[in-house]
Amino acid sequence: MLARIRSAAVLGIDAYLVDVETDIATGLPSFTTVGLPQGAVKEGRERVGAALVNSGFELPLRRITVNLAPADIRKEGSAFDLPIALGILTATGQLNGRTPDSGVVDESAVNDQQPNRPAVVLPARPSDGQPAVPPSPRRGAISDYLIIGELGLEGDVRPVRGALPIALAARRAGLAGVIVPVQNLAEAGVVKDIAVLGAATLRDVTEFFSALGSLTPPPASRRRRDARGGTSDLDLAEVRGQEQAKRALEIAAAGSHNILMIGPPGSGKTMLARRIPGILPELTVDEALETTKIHSVAGLLPPGSALVTVRPFRAPHHTISDAGMIGGGSYPRPGEVSLAHCGVLFLDELPEFRKNVLEVLRQPLEDGSVTIARAVTSLCYPARFMLAAAMNPCPCGWFGSRARACTCGTAGVERYVSRLSGPLLDRIDLHVHVPAVPYKELSVERSGEPSATVRERVNRAREMQLARFVGRDGLYANAHMRPDDLRRHCRVTGRADALLKTAIVRLRLSARAYHRVLKIARTIADLDTSARILPSHVGEAVQYRSLDRPLA
Repeated sequence: MLARIRSAAVLGIDAYLVDVETDIATGLPSFTTVGLPQGAVKEGRERVGAALVNSGFELPLRRITVNLAPADIRKEGSAFDLPIALGILTATGQLNGRTPDSGVVDESAVNDQQPNRPAVVLPARPSDGQPAVPPSPRRGAISDYLIIGELGLEGDVRPVRGALPIALAARRAGLAGVIVPVQNLAEAGVVKDIAVLGAATLRDVTEFFSALGSLTPPPASRRRRDARGGTSDLDLAEVRGQEQAKRALEIAAAGSHNILMIGPPGSGKTMLARRIPGILPELTVDEALETTKIHSVAGLLPPGSALVTVRPFRAPHHTISDAGMIGGGSYPRPGEVSLAHCGVLFLDELPEFRKNVLEVLRQPLEDGSVTIARAVTSLCYPARFMLAAAMNPCPCGWFGSRARACTCGTAGVERYVSRLSGPLLDRIDLHVHVPAVPYKELSVERSGEPSATVRERVNRAREMQLARFVGRDGLYANAHMRPDDLRRHCRVTGRADALLKTAIVRLRLSARAYHRVLKIARTIADLDTSARILPSHVGEAVQYRSLDRPLA
């Protein structure tokens, strides 16, 4: 007997539908899964068999064949356990595959207890000579639902990766609803215009489709899809001194510019970097959805969580591999650059990272995405992040400091800085020196400007940029401007043009660095609510290209 259950799998950060076809035929007892199953999918037959028996059902002693269609795409993960179990129950007649006769299932009606509703008994397993006939597909049938979930040996349904993109795929396919593990309910529940239901056990799902019970709808508060209100707990007011570095951070946050901080050990570079999310604008709903999809696919969402509401802050160790940074593997997964999408990627001790790891950052810094090509597939992950990096000025860390003498010498300093290639430095907009903080500033009781105040100015500047780039897809900050946008919005005339020309000639800036200076000047003008780029804005922007001048 044949049964078909709708399910889905994740490819990149999006999902595609998978038909789980289960055939029960006479022959020697066997359980075969086809359709390019990998690892956990193959092992699912053991979990499914134990879950069926321990939930009070029978595992037929026949030849069981499960096909995962389309059969030419590799399937991974444990999300097919629940649809496979339901396929076996439907094919053997232990589940009739129908919901109540009221037609379309409404979430508000699912929880309503109807005492007058007639009880429907789960059908008994048919005799070998009289196989049960599965119900014809109709609105409210099991075929109208997309079902995912991992099964425990006792029949409990456990969380899986990618519930949010799978729920979005079910809505695009026009299905009536999606059934997910209860731990994934809040995550999938942010998708509107589709019934999202949560299951705790295999028995819960069978009773739902036999009109004996109900499944859990998402909380109403989660269905609002409101991503606003999330901010970092770290406050910029906790940082003593470093007013110039704080100003640079404000400019970087206002225009989504990349920033590199250079200073001796203990000067506060890491402390400053960790407070960048607190001055960034709050995530929009679209940004929150895209960020949540990436974290869901990577398995980083805590059970019961919905949207990511705080901008990500990723700080990988300098021993990370290029695959860990950019993403990859035999079956590609998102890397740190994608996990930092719409947030901050912080690289501490930048010259200590391997050269090949730093060089793979070029494409995402320029394009806002990363393409991973493998023999079997090619995937594109979003990677629009703000890069914040920190480094010492030399190997000993004390070059240019008044506290201690540098022991590296001119050659050692230049050799250390040369670990960063020119193309990479060109893509970092602001180079900021962070000197050691004197004692009188460390001991003062007065607090600095709080993050909330800085964020208000950043938000005003971002609103100006959003109004400027209205209708331009993918443009929401000055750092993302294209050459035609620079010609339209970053015109400099008179003294500002003369100052910029002098800086370009003396610093020997590349064309890319020249464009970066224009973008920074535009952001500084936005913070001053100025429609024109003035000489003061250009002068301040040029100051943030310190590594274009020799350090020694």
